[in-house]
Amino acid sequence: MKRRIGFFDFTGCEGCQLTIMNLEDHLLQVLQLVEVVEFRELMSETSANLDIAFVEGSITRAADRQRLQDIRHRSKILVALGACADNGGINLLGSHQDVSTLRQQVYACDAEHLLTETPVPLHKVVNVDYSIPGCPIDGQEFLAVLQALLLERDPELPNFAVCVECKLAEYPCSFDYGEICLGPVTRAGCRAICIEGGDRCRGCRGLVDNPRTTPYHQILEEHGLSVEEILEQYRTFNIGDPQ
Repeated sequence: MKRRIGFFDFTGCEGCQLTIMNLEDHLLQVLQLVEVVEFRELMSETSANLDIAFVEGSITRAADRQRLQDIRHRSKILVALGACADNGGINLLGSHQDVSTLRQQVYACDAEHLLTETPVPLHKVVNVDYSIPGCPIDGQEFLAVLQALLLERDPELPNFAVCVECKLAEYPCSFDYGEICLGPVTRAGCRAICIEGGDRCRGCRGLVDNPRTTPYHQILEEHGLSVEEILEQYRTFNIGDPQ
């Protein structure tokens, strides 16, 4: 029997779902193993019960909480899809200001009718079984996670830093060009795609487990950055204020 899966979105750009749709030929193979019963980007149908729910976006309204709890209730497995769902993502940058102040800055009025709250990741509202990090997610990693779940195995994410992937690909170090890079403490698995494209690592995949942040802070301080400037780098994708 095919597993019943669904895709859901809350506050976010829906780039993670677009990444999945762009898998194209791979999706045809996936559809031989699963039945997609909910996916707003592709279909209008809904379903009462799901084997796996992939949920994108952060939670910003009371109605979102109720809807997410309903998805959790009817799903055997719930997977946070992407940075916004996993750790709050860029949306959580707003947590450092009062919500009414943000409304004023964005809409030039208090805009109470929007009924928005400070964004939170999914795990602040319901139990999350697994997460796929990234902004957006990596399509191949999504397929690997889905395969593991279909085989009833726990998906495994890389637990080493993006710097490892950089070194293997022989990319130049961002620090050598005067750029602040979070690669030394950010979870790998993206194949250092931002570095390949000429950018730097901004930490969208979150911290590796037990990161060695003290040596990294020393590197940043050597480049003339204050503690507040260092923490500001971590806040872009809400990967925490490491001690």
